Amino acid sequence: MTDIIIIGGGAAGCFAAVTAARYGKSVMVFEKNEKLGRKLRITGKGRCNVTNNSSSEEHMKNIPVNPRFLYSSFASFDAECTMRFFEELGVPLKTERGNRVFPVSDNANDIADAMEHEMKQLGVKVIQKRVTKILTENGAVCGVKAGGEEYRSAAVLIACGGKSYPATGSTGDGYTLAQELGHTVTELKPSLVPLTSPDKYCAEMMGLSLRNVTLNLFDRDKKIYSELGEMLFTHFGVSGPLVLSASSHIRDMQPNRFRLLIDLKPALSPEQLDARIQRDFAENLNRDFQNGIRKLLPAKLIPVMVKLSGISPEQKINGITKEQRHKFGELIKAFPVRISGFRPIDEAIITSGGISVKEIDPKTMESKLVSGLYFAGEVIDVDAYTGGFNLQIAFSTAYTAAVNM
Repeated sequence: MTDIIIIGGGAAGCFAAVTAARYGKSVMVFEKNEKLGRKLRITGKGRCNVTNNSSSEEHMKNIPVNPRFLYSSFASFDAECTMRFFEELGVPLKTERGNRVFPVSDNANDIADAMEHEMKQLGVKVIQKRVTKILTENGAVCGVKAGGEEYRSAAVLIACGGKSYPATGSTGDGYTLAQELGHTVTELKPSLVPLTSPDKYCAEMMGLSLRNVTLNLFDRDKKIYSELGEMLFTHFGVSGPLVLSASSHIRDMQPNRFRLLIDLKPALSPEQLDARIQRDFAENLNRDFQNGIRKLLPAKLIPVMVKLSGISPEQKINGITKEQRHKFGELIKAFPVRISGFRPIDEAIITSGGISVKEIDPKTMESKLVSGLYFAGEVIDVDAYTGGFNLQIAFSTAYTAAVNM
């Protein structure tokens, strides 16, 4: 008989295991992967954006789905608590642009390894098996079934993630286990995911990475997201950090509703850009247009920009009118990409949707339907924008569940 069984050895599961074990409870973690924290180890391009060094109020602003549900969890365990937790485990942290917090080493393994080491120190037992059923008696949890065997406990925590990144083990098991006990699972959709485009020129520029550009996302005529950073053109459309962030602002994908405008030269005002273009033109007066803008733009982008500008590629620079030059400048400040949809959920970083928050007590993370059943992390119907906010949700809900278990 174990006090607590945790299904899932990811960010939320490991964090809950450490917390519960520190309270003197015997803890058993079931993880079907060979290694704990597999998804955690690849987050943030392998750097791991642990949290966001900002107030709980700021975190709430970055959680578009059910933020009110998290008030109690954030009040119990906020970003400051998370940073203290990892630094006390011997992982020094740093705060970067946008208050994003990373390990000083820029190595996500340090975060996962620190929790794994602490779990060993506290005697947490890790079992490499897939849980196939949660056992109940008289409406209360009494254990789990895994690998054909039964394991008894008074409390069970479902912390096995969503359906995104299935290669890391996030295959939606938590939803199935919860549904079998009567829980509702809201519609599962990809979030923080690449976007598809009907614009053929995206594929023509496949592999082109743009740095220090500003991506603007429009819902019809309303700008709903704008950020400076990096993005990438692909065979299906667009990807990269800016695009993943923008995707989480799209809640109801419809054809012809969303579009991107990319400012390729955000450091320059329209007037400064025009002056720059004039200087480049002055140096290339007798060249064809397509050859006279090589210093201004990446090579893969030039054929597309020339086509969209409406200026003939063979047009001599000295024959380009002021109006044509201004329109070309406007194109550089607002390069258009139409959006047609999301890439599949298995390419997403985060799953939007999950166990309905109406069926979970926000003060304890315990099921309102089954006594002794708890939830933490991505399996719950809450998700946030990029910047460390999703991992903070995992840690806060895991802490709340653990102290109440």
